[in-house]
Amino acid sequence: MSKRAVERPIPIRKAVVEHDMLLAALPHPILVVSDGNQIIYGNAAAESFLSTSAVMLTRLKLDDIIAFGCPLLTLVEQVRESGATVNEYGVEMASPKFANAKLVDVYAGPMNDSSQLIVIMLQQRTMAQMIERQLTHRAAARSVSGMAAVLAHEIKNPLSGIKGAAQLLEQGLSDEDRALSQLICSETDRIRNLVNRMEVFGDERPLAKEPVNIHDVLNHVRRLSETGFGRSVRIIEDYDPSLPPIPGNRDKLVQAFLNLLKNAVEAIGDNDEGQGRIIMQTSFRPGVRLLVPGADARMSLPLMIQIEDNGSGVPDHLKPHLFDPFVTTKHNGTGLGLALVAKIVGDHGGIIECESEANRTVFRVLLPMQDRSRKDAPISRRPFLANDRRG
Repeated sequence: MSKRAVERPIPIRKAVVEHDMLLAALPHPILVVSDGNQIIYGNAAAESFLSTSAVMLTRLKLDDIIAFGCPLLTLVEQVRESGATVNEYGVEMASPKFANAKLVDVYAGPMNDSSQLIVIMLQQRTMAQMIERQLTHRAAARSVSGMAAVLAHEIKNPLSGIKGAAQLLEQGLSDEDRALSQLICSETDRIRNLVNRMEVFGDERPLAKEPVNIHDVLNHVRRLSETGFGRSVRIIEDYDPSLPPIPGNRDKLVQAFLNLLKNAVEAIGDNDEGQGRIIMQTSFRPGVRLLVPGADARMSLPLMIQIEDNGSGVPDHLKPHLFDPFVTTKHNGTGLGLALVAKIVGDHGGIIECESEANRTVFRVLLPMQDRSRKDAPISRRPFLANDRRG
């Protein structure tokens, strides 16, 4: 076959070149396919999404990177036959390039300059699912709040009576029977501690907020872990030193991120022979604006804090319910830790989301920045010291 035979027709190449700058600037994965589903263009976002270089993409057909039977192939054929734009939401996209199938929204249509070309834009549904899950998490937290108030009054008082009666009986028991009364006391203490933890969900008082340097919080959390549960894990810090303060409660934020860091350490476990790694990262993302409950307009959540570990990951069946109360993968866990983290983040006007696959789990928290327009909210832009970063 001659070189000219495999070259793309001049009009096709011209149509792609003329739109190259526009397509390259879009943040979503963009593919352009010609007849036979031959890929002739992929932008930088598509390279990242498919873990394949643009040069390699142009040597493949859409059928090569999409699993057989994927609805995306049918949508492209529909566009080719009708000549009209097609939008499809919630398409499960399976590919040899992915460890697991990804849920995407698909926008496909003919390129204006050439009916031979079809433009495909993929939008992973992470942000949409994030909003939906946050509403579910907060509804679950509210239901637990009501239950916690009932438990506090209806269970703690009888528990005190049960423990007191067991202690009185213990005085006249033999050594053999005394062990049983002590078991009653220890179990009532365990139930009381569980109820005390649940009482936190019933606290609906507004937080007393002040400008908080999130890097001070993360540094404190890291030091706590290094002196205890995180000694065997390497912690890597990747901080943006220019982040402005967060309006929040420092103690609550320490509690939330300490819980996330402890979960990351436990997910890595003791079987990695010193290969355990956790990345604590902060960054500024000014384009993130979400409509959150209790707000009249979309709120800006530009401050991103994420904790990534290389543990075994979250089981697929638990991912939709990860922040619900009483959901846990631990043998002795209560399933209240992540539910409490979600409540603390929600009380700060933010959202939390988890992405997990084999050897990579990321808990991502998005928070608002301090309102500079308020005169009663002093701003401290004390930067995090870059030379304190360690690998």
